[in-house]
Amino acid sequence: MQRLVLILFLLGSLFGFSQTNDTVLTLEEYLGYVKKYHPIVKQAQLITTESEIKLLKSRGAFDPKLEVDYNRKKFKETEYYDKLNAAFKIPTWYGIELKANYENNDGTYLNPEYTTPEDGLYSAGISIALAKDLFINKRMATLKQAKLFTMQAQANQQLVINDILYNAVTTYFDWLKNYQSKLVYEDYLVNAETRLSNVKKTFFAGDKPAIDTLEASINLKSRLLDLEKAKIGYVKSTLELSNYLWLENNLPLELEETISPDITTIDKIDLIFNSSLLNSTEDLIANHPKLQEFQIKKKILTIDKRLMVNNLLPKIDLQYNFLTTNYNNISSFNTANYKSGLNISFPLFLRKERADLKLAKLKLQDIDFDISATKVSLKNKIESLFQEIESYATQYNILLDLVKDYKQLVNSEERMFTLGEGSLFLVNYREVKLIESQLKSIDTEYQLFISKSNLLRVLNTL
Repeated sequence: MQRLVLILFLLGSLFGFSQTNDTVLTLEEYLGYVKKYHPIVKQAQLITTESEIKLLKSRGAFDPKLEVDYNRKKFKETEYYDKLNAAFKIPTWYGIELKANYENNDGTYLNPEYTTPEDGLYSAGISIALAKDLFINKRMATLKQAKLFTMQAQANQQLVINDILYNAVTTYFDWLKNYQSKLVYEDYLVNAETRLSNVKKTFFAGDKPAIDTLEASINLKSRLLDLEKAKIGYVKSTLELSNYLWLENNLPLELEETISPDITTIDKIDLIFNSSLLNSTEDLIANHPKLQEFQIKKKILTIDKRLMVNNLLPKIDLQYNFLTTNYNNISSFNTANYKSGLNISFPLFLRKERADLKLAKLKLQDIDFDISATKVSLKNKIESLFQEIESYATQYNILLDLVKDYKQLVNSEERMFTLGEGSLFLVNYREVKLIESQLKSIDTEYQLFISKSNLLRVLNTL
């Protein structure tokens, strides 16, 4: 698969990434590319296209029809019969069908009932279902359900795209978390290198014991090991992020090493996520695509139930056709010349029909249970996530203060060590606690981002 590299100096002009710093890929810019170019997002848009095609197919049941039936038999120079029957039918919304017909039959052994005048016989009439299939039939039900399926497909499309964006957002946050962890270890690696260099100088000057150089060296190697582990996590998350970056014509993008996430995302997250929408969560729940999908499914099942009730009725079909030999003269169509028919049928026990109706009612009860359970589940999830977000926000602020205090403590310990009043072991110990608190703050920030993303995923507003 062809892969492209995002070149640093082309980002601003070609790809529209951050204009203030070309090496920074912000969450907003990243989401813009995912929404516009990701193949799975485009694929999700086919859901509604497919349903629209099915709707067009169901409308075909109401298309006018032209039918021609021609039969001829000739044997030993005798024409047994020559029959032509051409009809034009127009189905209507209810159980009514309009029909125009032309017959021209001839032959030695033609059945007398098929006999027509020399120029043929024209007829125009109507076919009506007087009981079953009058107000609803399979054709009408299919079209109504196809319209509802289109609406259902739109709701389903929103759910699919929402899940894709959630996965993309959490991937960005994982990339940001690993990047910040890498920065922490890079900073403290520089500290470890500087400290080892200073300890060596003081050792050669006779101010520090040799054990301090060994401890400083061990600390440096430990920082190197931590940094390598952080680099692996960062590289993996970068490659994972690249899965969501595409251009037109399904061209994938590969991030260059110089491109980094926006470390100020915490200050912009509510604006990017448009968190003001969260003030109307009740409306969002009521209009949630999952609930809409269930409501539409209920309407579809209601149509099925009406169709099952319709099947309990007797089938009574009436046909009436005016006959004439002169189709140019409309007045020639009168009640004196006609062809009519009546067809009646009715199952005695209706076991199949009654069973179908009971099944349709059971399905409606089942969907009602789904709707009730989904409403309660959404409400509880939202309340839980609100509390989770509040807790992570509190933890994050506490950890920021903790990091600030640890930095002061490490600086004080280093000054004491420089003045010969402290120990390198204590400096390293304080610094380890500082690193732990910084990593905890990064992880808590990540968890805060994930909780907010999860809330928007549940509300389907991503």
